[in-house]
Amino acid sequence: MRLTVLGSSAGGGFPQWNCNCRNCAGVRGSTLRARPRTQSSIFVQGDGEDGILFNASPDILQQIKTNAHLQPARRLRDTAIAAVVLVDAQVDHTTGLYMLRERSQALPLWCTAPVAQDLRQGNPIFGVLAHFCGVDAHEIPLDGRSFEIPAVPGVRLLAVPLSSKAPPYSPHREAPEPGDNIAVLIEHAGRRVFYAPGLGEITPGLFELMSSADAVLVDGTFWTDDEMPRLGIADKTARSIGHLPQSGAGGMIEWLDRLPRATRRLLIHINNTNPILDEDSAERAELARHGIEVTEDGQILRWP
Repeated sequence: MRLTVLGSSAGGGFPQWNCNCRNCAGVRGSTLRARPRTQSSIFVQGDGEDGILFNASPDILQQIKTNAHLQPARRLRDTAIAAVVLVDAQVDHTTGLYMLRERSQALPLWCTAPVAQDLRQGNPIFGVLAHFCGVDAHEIPLDGRSFEIPAVPGVRLLAVPLSSKAPPYSPHREAPEPGDNIAVLIEHAGRRVFYAPGLGEITPGLFELMSSADAVLVDGTFWTDDEMPRLGIADKTARSIGHLPQSGAGGMIEWLDRLPRATRRLLIHINNTNPILDEDSAERAELARHGIEVTEDGQILRWP
């Protein structure tokens, strides 16, 4: 199995186009040792060239250009993206679907029933794409059954509902439904990766799945719960919008510390305000002491 981190940032990317926080201003002015990042997405291949795109970010075209194996050029019109899996209906995970509209056949797409509802009603992407390539939509089961995408044989997926938030345009934004947001356990040839870019709470059952994985790529959005209010950017806390902060009691660091020693721990979906983006920060050094990595665009994880 080969996993490519196409984008490692939260919505807005890094630097965010209109943000002049210390991180964004620093990376623009080269006064901060930090790397620009596009919005969160991964690409997973099994034994062949074709693979699964997990989330289609607004930056998908740049990500395809940067990662040549997504455009293998085997024929006049070609792509290695055999299917798309969505973990939620958020703008930063779905807007890129518009950029894939030139396909000659309907886009094979897997998502949960609540996500499909959001993309037909709240943000009707499916309706718009019907005027172009169309969408061949499949419902992701949430009953504990794993499933396989026919075009990428050997890669099995298991979806688990998470405690998080539906998008602001969702009819169930304030009345969450199972499947608004999911984690996915990705398995190939006995190797497992746990992927959850949005994670508001870790339950015992969820932690058991994380512990069974060779690597976990989990929510790295905020360092503290009050990160945005403290900076004067917004009045909402991390937990109130469905993200478990890294620091503090019950935070992500505490949970990752409990994983088996051999488990690789990586943070993805990192907000532009998070001090861990500064490679010289005390927060980045603390992650290193706990054996936690900060994902970067273009990073490749490979098994065996």
